[in-house]
Amino acid sequence: STRLMAERKTILFFVTEDWYLCSHRLPLVEAAIAEGHRAVVITRVRNHAAPIEATGARLIPLELNRRSRNPFGELKTLRELVRIYRDIKPDLCHHVAMKPVLYGSLAARLAHVPVVVNALGGLGFIFISQTPSSRLLRQPVKAAFRLLLVGDRRRLIIQNRDDMALLQRRVGIPSDTFIMIPGSGVDLDDWPAYPEPEGPVRVGVVARMLWDKGIGEMVEAARLLRSAGRPVDITLIGPPDPENPASIPQTTLDRWESEGLVHCMGREEDIAGVWRDHHISVLPSYREGLPKSLLESAACGRPMIATDVPGCRDVVRPGETGLLVPPRDPAALAEAISTLADDPATRQAMGARAREMVRDEYTIDHVVRRTVDIYRELLGEVRA
Repeated sequence: STRLMAERKTILFFVTEDWYLCSHRLPLVEAAIAEGHRAVVITRVRNHAAPIEATGARLIPLELNRRSRNPFGELKTLRELVRIYRDIKPDLCHHVAMKPVLYGSLAARLAHVPVVVNALGGLGFIFISQTPSSRLLRQPVKAAFRLLLVGDRRRLIIQNRDDMALLQRRVGIPSDTFIMIPGSGVDLDDWPAYPEPEGPVRVGVVARMLWDKGIGEMVEAARLLRSAGRPVDITLIGPPDPENPASIPQTTLDRWESEGLVHCMGREEDIAGVWRDHHISVLPSYREGLPKSLLESAACGRPMIATDVPGCRDVVRPGETGLLVPPRDPAALAEAISTLADDPATRQAMGARAREMVRDEYTIDHVVRRTVDIYRELLGEVRA
């Protein structure tokens, strides 16, 4: 393959949270450095500075509040971002998620950054929520997308065809702006194929504790299963996210646990260990980009139950890797859980096929290779 550049380039990554960069994008930073580039990471730093700096990247902390609607605070953040972009003078910026995409693209425009790659995991709260504030924000966000995300050396990485179609139809982003890369990839070495555990059937839901992840429907399904005399152990794995307007209060999670409906594990670092100890993976979300939690459970050989919505339907292939149910339908969810709980042979066959699917289509190597190809193509167009 041709060399990426005649001289060393600077690639700047802008992601909201340090933990998210480590869980989803760190291999991209490592790949940029392996290509001979300088890498700079801008993110809100909490507990994950060490693994980011261990890659050799320069880490620049930035306090970005995902929930903030304070115009003065947001303007201050934006001014700081423009100052950083002008100081670093990156050759390419890679922005991940809604606020970094919008703010980073504006900063890149003002700082005359030649190449911008934007990545949206899913269309997020603004696009799926029906709250008045979300509806109010939708039009300005669409206008900003059209203004900032389109151009000769601008690309938008999207994770599923539904989101691509929606952005083309409702926002008017032209098709040649899009590149579809499904998800952020899974390293099969980190996610072994486990045999099913002994004992009663255990269902795991790995997600942030948000209403729009379908956690409320999961709890209602647990209630239905119990009232039908079909007790199944259901574990919710993941923390609330207070900066997200759809976050479920800790008091509500505690109440559900005290009722004996679910067990709440909170944040858990060893997710592979979760799948070693559970039989079925469930994600009843209202909309996803490409859900990494399902891919990880699939890599561990677990069958999946998910809602028939964008992102989930790309991974869960009915009758093959799992079962799809309508969104916001606890009865259908309870029925699907019963179906797999009663049929170990089908569970195991689906789990084996799910791991094969990850191996063939969703490995980290596949995602990194595709993304680095984008860098090469776009940087190759920049004239010195």
